[in-house]
Order: sequence, then C-alpha cells, then structure tokens
Amino acid sequence: MTPSGDAPRNDSASPAAEISAASARRAAMLFPLGNIIAMLVPVPLGIFWLGASMAVYTMNRHHPNPRVGEFTQRAAYALYGVAGLVVVVATFFGTQIYLWLLTWALSALIIIPLSIHDIVKIRRTRWTDTPTRENAS
Repeated sequence: MTPSGDAPRNDSASPAAEISAASARRAAMLFPLGNIIAMLVPVPLGIFWLGASMAVYTMNRHHPNPRVGEFTQRAAYALYGVAGLVVVVATFFGTQIYLWLLTWALSALIIIPLSIHDIVKIRRTRWTDTPTRENAS
C-alpha cells in the first residue's frame, strides 16, 4: 500500500494493447482489394490469389474486431462462389480460348463491382480501436 492507501502501480506493465481503427480498416479491405487485383490480372495473380485468399480469410475471419470478419466473409463468398461456378462450367471448355475469356469477363463483372461496393462501405464505416482479449474487461 502507498501512503495514500492506493495499491502500488506496476510501471513495468505494458500499456493496454489495442488494435487501431486504421489497422482494422486495412485488414477489412485486404480481401476485396485482392479480389479486384486477381480479376484484373487473372494469370498468374488470380491463380495465386485463390491460394493466398485462404490464408487471408483464416487470419481475418476471426479478427478481434468483428466487422473485419464480416467484411472478409462477404468478399470470400463472392470469390469462392464465382470460382466454384467456373470449375463446374469450365469443365466442358477444353482448349477453346474464347470460352475462357468470356468466363473471365463474366467473373470480373460479378466480383469487381461487389468488391468496390465493399471497399466503399468499409471506408464509410466508422471504425474504433479494438481492445485485445488480454486487456478486454
């Protein structure tokens, strides 16, 4: 006890850990931005993004800020839904390049506007700092 009757302060303790609002917003924008870039340059970035997006989804879906997870899940639904459709439809394409180009264009017409809408919504959302679990009370 200190002379004033308060419990002694532990000055060696680390400051309260928080995830900044800007960091949470950047994390939420990662998946939609990846979708746009992958649609603009489908070979090889689109192929690599399908693999990398799984890592991004895993990291951000259970982010301490629940909005990050919601925006990530929303962007993932668009990407994986279109990718699943392409797998089913493209099974019958063979080597006909115009069918592949048509599929790419249709996929881009679906994913790019949805991703832009998500980015606009993310930027308009009011973000706040998020306490981490260690110091959440």
